[in-house]
Amino acid sequence: MKWNKFTLKTVTGAEDIIIATLAELGVEGVEIEDKVPLTEDDKKQMFVDILPEGPADDGIAYLSFYLEPDADNEQMLADIREELKDLSSFMDVGECTITESQTEDKDWINNWKQYFHQFYVDDILIIPSWEEVRPEDADKMIIHIDPGTAFGTGMHETTQLCMRQLMKYVDENTELLDVGTGSGILSIVALKLGAKHAVGTDLDPCAINATRENMEANGIPAGQMDVMIGNIIDDKAVQDAVGYEKYDIVAANILAEVLVPLTPVIVDQMKKGALYITSGIIDDKEETVVNAVKAAGLTVLEVTHQGEWVSVTAQKN
Repeated sequence: MKWNKFTLKTVTGAEDIIIATLAELGVEGVEIEDKVPLTEDDKKQMFVDILPEGPADDGIAYLSFYLEPDADNEQMLADIREELKDLSSFMDVGECTITESQTEDKDWINNWKQYFHQFYVDDILIIPSWEEVRPEDADKMIIHIDPGTAFGTGMHETTQLCMRQLMKYVDENTELLDVGTGSGILSIVALKLGAKHAVGTDLDPCAINATRENMEANGIPAGQMDVMIGNIIDDKAVQDAVGYEKYDIVAANILAEVLVPLTPVIVDQMKKGALYITSGIIDDKEETVVNAVKAAGLTVLEVTHQGEWVSVTAQKN
């Protein structure tokens, strides 16, 4: 079935009230496209692989909504235009032009799978659930990861940098703390490498289900990894739950802006001699993170690079 897509051009300052107006008229969902930059609070909440630089905000917003072909679209559009006219009498709503297009009712849930295929990170094969392991790969270490609602598939350079450091340092006695665990991929790699136990923390509630699903897909017993939601930087309850002087390795594949306040806190969770493996660092932030690591009393062991991304590995004395 084809759907009618309508895209309304407005200004960012009018997004909220126009969306509310559309909802009152019976439009149940709206897609928003704008160039509004993330706030500092937004950035602090993003324990992610990569924070892309967006284009400059031009103040323009595009609001798209869909109507069924057999609906009374003309009447709906007339009502929308009338409401927009009323809004324009007391606020700036931009030009409020509405363009129409059609889209097929395809299997959108599965259509994106064509963009994610199995790949290697050195000797580790990462493969989605819809692909088969080839006979020649059967003796490799295999990590089953599906792209989902939590960050981390292994494709990004920052994740690969951390994975390579885990390959060097994980052993059968390793207790791992994975800050910003996302999909759980770094913990799962560590456990597959022989680590004894892992704890993952994240700000995103989606990380709980994503990690548990990926643990099950990889045959990781429930007792080998715990996941908790909360900000370990400033939440004492999370710090207490994670535990102190307990971990042999702390992995933090997040952002330089988060690593700076995280580092002096996370030292308390590390055993003496423990390793701190960080990434998510764009190359021009390398010195900032190295300085933060040193200021926290850690000794820098390695700085590795892939593309424009950096990983810093340090040790607690």
